[in-house]
Amino acid sequence: MQKHKISCLKLRARIIQTIRAFFIENGYLEVETPLRIPAPIPEAHIDGFESEGWYLQSSPEICMKRMAATGYPKIFQICKCFRKEERGDRHLTEMTLLEWYTKGFTYKELMIQTAELIQYVALKTGGKKHLIYGDKTIALDTPWEFITVAQAFETYADISMKTAMETGIFDEVMAFDIEPRLGKDCPAFLFDYPAAMGALARLKPDDPSIAERFELYIAGMELANGFSELTDPKEQRRRFEKEMVLRKATGKPLTPMPFNFLKDLENLPDTAGIALGIDRLVMLFANVNTIDQVVSFTPETL
Repeated sequence: MQKHKISCLKLRARIIQTIRAFFIENGYLEVETPLRIPAPIPEAHIDGFESEGWYLQSSPEICMKRMAATGYPKIFQICKCFRKEERGDRHLTEMTLLEWYTKGFTYKELMIQTAELIQYVALKTGGKKHLIYGDKTIALDTPWEFITVAQAFETYADISMKTAMETGIFDEVMAFDIEPRLGKDCPAFLFDYPAAMGALARLKPDDPSIAERFELYIAGMELANGFSELTDPKEQRRRFEKEMVLRKATGKPLTPMPFNFLKDLENLPDTAGIALGIDRLVMLFANVNTIDQVVSFTPETL
């Protein structure tokens, strides 16, 4: 058991080193932003940890976007993030995220780049063009699947995306009917989410009911979440206020409005950004079924 854990941690180190090489080779600046911030992004379904009146970040998004808005066109970061009540075979309350932002990209270019990153990591860490995860062999060198959320509902669910949104069961159908079926033979990009499911994403110019957001799935596991960034501070504040209303309605504590972020958003150029779970990526490459096997310590062992 200990030998297997050592093997997983060695693989984890190689993967992180390879990710850094990919971004450095592509002209990205590696940045570090504070883990502890005074005002996190208001999100109805994500709860952060308080820290002496401030908050541990649930992602580096708020600070990295401020950097992107003040003259940093290509940045990436690998860092710790914290979320309450997220513990399971694929979840930790303290996780490691890779996040990057690219000026001039939309979610379309970002999806292509994400595929290039995964393929690069696979080749550099094992010389492979496929992943073996459980009883599945996932091809990385064949065309990846691109499927809209509406198409996924038509293919895998008993109701439409529109009906699921209207009846409040969108997340339930996604979790039980759709997500487990994605990325079985090759990685799958699920894209074009309902506008209400993309609180920080730009809406499609020709269809404002749809957000330019995607998620990447491999072997039924969600690995990354990215989108074309919303750059309108007034619209962003309206969305934050809506998230706060939802938090209040469910009895969750409210956090301060991130006014400095909203101010800097005025200067954010057209940009796309994404967060990718390092722990889950290592799970896939190590072919293990619990996140506990790919981290040095779990909360229960501290």
